[in-house]
Amino acid sequence: MSDPAEARAERTHRKIAESAAVVRASEAQQADTADQRTRLAADRTVLAAERTYAAWVRTGLAALASGIGARALLDKLVVDWLIVATGCLLVLFGAFCFIAAVWREMLPRIKPEHDTHRLPPALLIAINGFLVLVSLAAFVGLLAS
Repeated sequence: MSDPAEARAERTHRKIAESAAVVRASEAQQADTADQRTRLAADRTVLAAERTYAAWVRTGLAALASGIGARALLDKLVVDWLIVATGCLLVLFGAFCFIAAVWREMLPRIKPEHDTHRLPPALLIAINGFLVLVSLAAFVGLLAS
């Protein structure tokens, strides 16, 4: 009579061991999934910051082009001082956008994973510094005309 009881106990122990193995495998899979979600979230954060940077630069370029084009488009339509004031304001706003783009990109925030690549700060400063110089040159050109 002890044989059927031992067989049942053996089956129960086997089922418990199989269940424990399934739980361990599930735990490992969930940990891998959580790590993957964390890496993807870091990538999304970096991409969102780069989209915001691009939006600032795009707005600055549009303002710079509008400020330069104000002289040609508004000539003989409005008084000369209004053309110069409008052009200068747009060009200065463009320069502000270029500075704000770098400032916002360089803000300290949550650091992404080490393997997430970001735009190098020196490149951002060089490009936007050049654009600010172009804006200042356009500003001086508008004032001189």
